[in-house]
Amino acid sequence: MQIVIVTGLSGAGKSTALRALEDIEFYCVDNLPLPLAAAMIDHLAHEGDRDKLAIAIDSRQRRNLANWSTALAKLRAGHRLEVMFLDASDEVLLRRYSETRRRHPLSGDDLSDGIRRDREVVAELRHGAAVIDTSHLNMHQLKTIIQERYGGTGKLAVTLVSFGFKHGLPLELNHVFDVRFLPNPYFEPALTHLDGRAPEVAAYVLGPDGLELVRQIEGILRFSLPQFQKEGKLYVTICVGCTGGRHRSVVIVEELRKRLGNAWDILVRHRDVDRGD
Repeated sequence: MQIVIVTGLSGAGKSTALRALEDIEFYCVDNLPLPLAAAMIDHLAHEGDRDKLAIAIDSRQRRNLANWSTALAKLRAGHRLEVMFLDASDEVLLRRYSETRRRHPLSGDDLSDGIRRDREVVAELRHGAAVIDTSHLNMHQLKTIIQERYGGTGKLAVTLVSFGFKHGLPLELNHVFDVRFLPNPYFEPALTHLDGRAPEVAAYVLGPDGLELVRQIEGILRFSLPQFQKEGKLYVTICVGCTGGRHRSVVIVEELRKRLGNAWDILVRHRDVDRGD
């Protein structure tokens, strides 16, 4: 069986993760007591009509987590098992609980203390897990990442983002490349009203320096992306910035998409292309 243990911090998105897995035909169980997990897996395997199972396990059953490593080894025997750990910053978790007005399972009257205790309880569960930081993900983005991981190609999900420095850095990034030294089509009357998706703009930007820059970035990514995947990352965000985010960064991102698309699942987002240079 393919088994995914969904764990992590309360408020980090476990319910969304389970719904995403259910949509790709996983049999999902929320907060199954850990001592019962092996029996359930054996039962489903014996029945033979289920080959994908997702179990949410978190700090609500903290008394069962003392022997986590031993229990995990037993569950893994004979099956393909991965632990997915959902994380988020304390600031984001505080905001989410304040907005939903839900009670944190470990908080009592002090939400901050509950989040701190939650981190302590599930700390061991993070070791060796595929970690997703949901601080800057909405529920649709999280669902896409999970379904690509467990129901799609299984490749690392790579998001290429073009942006303008004048509008600020993107909130989420693993690499950022500054391409403002390249010739700027904004100052060419025939090109200024076009954006980087236009062939004329691409031809202008991808001169000798532009092509060499793309080659260098491609080399960095072909080295680093497998390392990210080896460390358990499910998604990586690569940001390319120019002044306004309409011309040079868009061209470079589109060229990288062409060169990297066969090796990874590529999603492109041109954040500022419609804002003006």
